[in-house]
This record gives sequence, C-alpha cells and structure tokens, in this order.
Amino acid sequence: MTDSKKVNEDYVRKQSSKTTKGDMDKALGKKEKIEDKIINSGMLEKYSKMGKLMFKMLKDYRNGVYTKMPWFTIGSIVFALLYVLNPLDIVPDFIPGLGYIDDLGVLSFAMRFVESDLHNYLDWKEENTEGSDIDKA
Repeated sequence: MTDSKKVNEDYVRKQSSKTTKGDMDKALGKKEKIEDKIINSGMLEKYSKMGKLMFKMLKDYRNGVYTKMPWFTIGSIVFALLYVLNPLDIVPDFIPGLGYIDDLGVLSFAMRFVESDLHNYLDWKEENTEGSDIDKA
C-alpha cells in the first residue's frame, strides 16, 4: 500500500475536501444501504447512531434548514459515509478480520473533524423542535 493509499488523518482530510454537492446527493440517496452496512458490519456498529445523526444533518443542510457549518464538515461526513459503502476501498471489505479496519479509521477521523459541528447541530435541533426527533432520523 503506497503512502497515498493509507488511511490516516491527511488522507481523510484531503478526500473530504474534494467532496461535491453531487457526492452529498449520492450519499443521501444511498442512506439505507450505508446504514445497513454500518449496522451489519459488526466493527462499525458503534457508529450507527452517529450515522443516523449525520444523515439528518446532511438532509437539513441540503434542504436549507440548517446551514451553520463549514463545507469541510459536510465533505467529511459525505466522504466517510460513501467510503463505508464502497466494498473495494483501500482494504476490501470481503477480507475477513481486516476488511472494515480502514472503514473504521475513516469514520474515526471524520468524527474527530466534525464533532463540534455535530454538537452544535444537536443544540440547534433541540432549540428548534418540539421534543427531539434525532432518534427518528
């Protein structure tokens, strides 16, 4: 594996910055497949609630309901979600015991990049809705 094909913070940052609005639409269109993969992978299951929250935030952003976040946050979320969906990423998912390690790394780095924006979104959501519908995402 070359340095350009290694999952690390620089790789995730670089790929996230290349994300387009078309990529965001693609991720939103594949929401069910991505959520299913996260839930059923075993290793990524701990990200299932975060994945739902990220999709809710993307949807609110796309619909113009919530726009108080930098594009890099959107890009990081979109890149991470689409990366998880790709079965032939840096470490192909079909490799037993190793296939999801890179997915886990990408999700972990993306979460570090967007953590404060997710908290800000949750605060905003709490202030602007009657009761929380975050779990219904």
